Amino acid sequence: MVIFWWIKEICIFADGVQILNFIYASSGEKTGIVKRFEQFENRELETVRQHQIDYPIGDDLAVKTSFSLPLKQWFRLDLSFKGGQVEVSSVGKNLKRQHHQSFMEDFYCDDTAGYFVLGGSGYVNGIEAFFGPVKYYRLNVLETEQISNPLHDKETVEQIERYYKRCMDIQDIVYEYRHTVRKGQLAQRSTCDAFTRGKELREKYHTLFRLLQEMDFSAPGEESDTVLEIGQRIFEKIAKNLSSPDGLSNVGSSVPFLVDSSCCGYHKASYFLAVIFETGLGVSVDHTKGLLYSLVGAQGNERLAVMNLGYKHYQGINNYPLDLELSYAYYSNIAIKTSLDQHTIKGEQAFVETIRLMDDELLKAQTKENGDVFMWLKHEATRGNAAAQQRLAQMLFWGQQGVAKNPEAAIEWYAKGAIETEDPVLIYDYAIVLFKGQGVKKNTKLALELMKKAAAKGLPQAVNGLGWYYHNFRRDYRKAAKHWLIAEELGNPDASYNLGVLYLDGIYPGVPGRNQTVAAQYFYKAAQGGHIEGTLRCSLYYITGNMEEFPRDPEKAVMHEALLYYVLAAETGIEVSQSNLAHICEERPDLARKYLAIDCVWRYYNFSVSQINAPSFVYLKMGDFYYYGYQNQSKDLELSVRMYAQAALEGDSQGFFNLALLIEEGNSIPSYILDHLEIDQALHSGNTSLLQELYYRCWNHSNQESVSPCSLALLYFYMRVFWNNILQSTLIYFMGTFLLSILVAFAVHYFQTLSGKYLS
Repeated sequence: MVIFWWIKEICIFADGVQILNFIYASSGEKTGIVKRFEQFENRELETVRQHQIDYPIGDDLAVKTSFSLPLKQWFRLDLSFKGGQVEVSSVGKNLKRQHHQSFMEDFYCDDTAGYFVLGGSGYVNGIEAFFGPVKYYRLNVLETEQISNPLHDKETVEQIERYYKRCMDIQDIVYEYRHTVRKGQLAQRSTCDAFTRGKELREKYHTLFRLLQEMDFSAPGEESDTVLEIGQRIFEKIAKNLSSPDGLSNVGSSVPFLVDSSCCGYHKASYFLAVIFETGLGVSVDHTKGLLYSLVGAQGNERLAVMNLGYKHYQGINNYPLDLELSYAYYSNIAIKTSLDQHTIKGEQAFVETIRLMDDELLKAQTKENGDVFMWLKHEATRGNAAAQQRLAQMLFWGQQGVAKNPEAAIEWYAKGAIETEDPVLIYDYAIVLFKGQGVKKNTKLALELMKKAAAKGLPQAVNGLGWYYHNFRRDYRKAAKHWLIAEELGNPDASYNLGVLYLDGIYPGVPGRNQTVAAQYFYKAAQGGHIEGTLRCSLYYITGNMEEFPRDPEKAVMHEALLYYVLAAETGIEVSQSNLAHICEERPDLARKYLAIDCVWRYYNFSVSQINAPSFVYLKMGDFYYYGYQNQSKDLELSVRMYAQAALEGDSQGFFNLALLIEEGNSIPSYILDHLEIDQALHSGNTSLLQELYYRCWNHSNQESVSPCSLALLYFYMRVFWNNILQSTLIYFMGTFLLSILVAFAVHYFQTLSGKYLS
C-alpha cells in the first residue's frame, strides 16, 4: 500500500506533459500541431500506464457535445478518458465549470500508438481559434480545481480580447453605414448625423466615419461581402498613401485605419500592423501588439503572417519560443497553399522573377509591349523561332519582364508554335491549357491529340500527361500506371508522385488494397526531384513518425517546409528569405544537394550581401568564404577585407576583430577601406597604432559587461606593447648583458671544476 500511494503521488506530478506553451493561431484548415508520446523511462510509471490501457479494442470513436462553446472568449476545455468514459467540460476564466457532459463508450486508448494532433489534419479540418497553452496528464484524471494550466502572457490575452471587442463595433458600424447609404434614405454626408448609434460611438470611431464619408458606395456588391470589401478598400487607400513620396512619415496616423481594415477581416492590414509594431516603423516598438497582429493575421489566413510565425518559432527569436511542431503547423499551411497555387491561374497571380536594381543587364531585359526586347522576340516568333514563341507565350501568360499579363494572346502563340514548329514543349504547353481551359475554351479531344504527339517525340512530361489524362478523364488506372512508369524511367518526378498516389489510394492495377510503404518510397523519389507535393508528403511522414522508413524528425519536417517556401520567397528578392535559405542549406547540405541544382549557400549569401539591408553576419560569412576560398570559388583577400569592413560598419565587433587578425598575419588593409571606416590617416602607416584602434573599436562594440574575445584581445595587445617597451629600454639591456656575463662565467667555472675531477 505504501508503494502504491508513493507511485500515485509521483504520477500526479510526473505525468503532466506541456503539449503547447505558446498561443497557436489556427485558421481551421487541415494542418495542426503533431505530437507523439513515448513510453515512460521510469518502470513504475510505465507499469501504471500499461495497466490503464488494458481495455477492449473497438472501432474509431467520435463524440459530439450538446452544448456550444463561446465565441471570441478565452475558456478552458477539459477532456478526460477514464475506463469507458469520456468527459468534456468547458471552464471559464474564473476557473468555474460552465458546461459538462459525459459519454459512456467502449474504447481503447494507448497514447504511444499513433500520434496526437491539435488543430486539423489530413482527415479533418481544424477550428478557427487560438489554442494554448495545452497540457496533457497521461496517468491521471484530475478534478477541475486540481488542473493548473494558466493562460499565456496576461497582456497578450487581454489585447486579443480587446481587439475582437473593438472589431465587433467596427463591423456593425461598417455594415449599418453601407446599408443605410445603399437604401438611399440619406445623403452620404448626413449619414453620420442620422446614424442609429450614439454620439459617444461616433466620437470614439471618428476616423472611421471620416473615411467612410470619403468612400463611394454606389457600386453594386454582394451584401455578404460588405464588411470584407470595405476592409480591402480601406487598406488599399492607406497603402497607396504610404507608398507616396512622404508616405512613411504618416505611418503613425495610418495605424487606426489599418486596425479598422483588419477588423473588417482584411488581414493584409493585420500583417502590416505586425511589421509596423515589431520594427518600430513610424511608431514606438511594441512587441505585444506585434504579436497580437501576427496571431490575428495568421488566424485570418494571411500568408505572410503565417510564414512569419513559422519562421519565428523555427528560429526561437524575438521572444517567440523555439517549437518545431508549432513551426511545422504554420509552414505546412503555407506549403499546401503554394502547392495548389501552381495549378490555379487566377486574378493577379504572376510568375516570380528576380530583379536586382544593381544588375544593369537584367534591368535592360525588362520591357513593354512596345519595347525593343519584346518586339525582337515577336519578330523572331513570327518567323517561326520555337524558342522565341515559347518565351513570348510565357511572358504574356504570366506577365513577365514588365509585359502586361494577357493569357488570350499567350494562347495564340502557344497554338501557333504547336502547329507550325512541331516543338514538343510548345505542343505540350498548348495541350495543357486546352485540357484545363486556361485562357481558352476547353478542348479535350484536341488536347489529347497534341499530348500524344508530344509524347511520341519523347518529352517526359508529355508521357506523364497521358497518364494524367487516363487517370482523370477515363479512370483507366492500368494505362495511367503504364505511362507513369515510362515517364518515371525518363526522370519525371511528377510520374513518381502519381505512382505513389495510385498505391496510397489502393488502385494500383493488380495490387490489392493500399500500400503506404511503396507509396512513401515513390513520394520520397518525387521529393528528391524537387516535386512540391512529394516534399509535403515526406514532411508529414517525418513530423508524425508513422512510417518505419521515416522516423519522427520534427526538425527535418520543418526543414523540408522551410526549404520549399524560402526558395520561392528568396527568388523574389526578399533579403531575409535569402539569408535564411543560405543558412538552411549550410546547416543541412544533404537537403540542399538533394533538392537544388545550384550552390545554394554561395548563391543566396551572395544575393543577400548585395541588398542594402543585409545583416552583419552575412558580410562576415562572405568574408570568410573569400578569405579561405569556398569550394570552387578562388580566394580573394581584398574582397574578404571589404566584407569584414562592411560588417564593422554595421556595428559588429567581429568585423573589427577579423580586420585586426588580418594585420596580425602580415596582411595590409587598403587605405580606402580605412578611410571608409573613418580611421585617422595618421594611423594608417603604423601597424601598432592601427591594431590598437581596431581592437579598441572591437571592444567598444562588444558586450562590455562580460569578458569577450575583443576585451581579451585588447588586453593581450597592451601586454605585448608593454613587454616590447621594457625589452627595448637601455636599463634592461645593461642588466640583461650583466646577467648573461655572470651566467657565462658560472658555466665556465663549473666545467673547469668538473674536468678537474675527471682528471684526478
